[in-house]
Amino acid sequence: MQARIYRPTKTAMQSGRRNTQRWLLEFVPRSARWRDPLMGWTSSDDTARQVRMYFDSKEAAIAFAEREGLDYRVEEPRQRRVRPKSYADNFRWEQPG
Repeated sequence: MQARIYRPTKTAMQSGRRNTQRWLLEFVPRSARWRDPLMGWTSSDDTARQVRMYFDSKEAAIAFAEREGLDYRVEEPRQRRVRPKSYADNFRWEQPG
């Protein structure tokens, strides 16, 4: 099985970065999902897709994957760019361009 190790990004519905400090190990899907013709639900025969494990560090996640004999890939997080802004910029006449 192949695993993916990464730090999740914050969702668009939150302003804080609470759950973005831990590393997540999840398995890469082996098969595609399909739509059930009777009920319209989405189905899958891959139960490993439901497994998500959180670790406090990248090294702990890699150690777990190696101990269990999993193929894994590590996705490094992008650096957050903070653009300095002023509250007064909301009321400027000229638009930034």
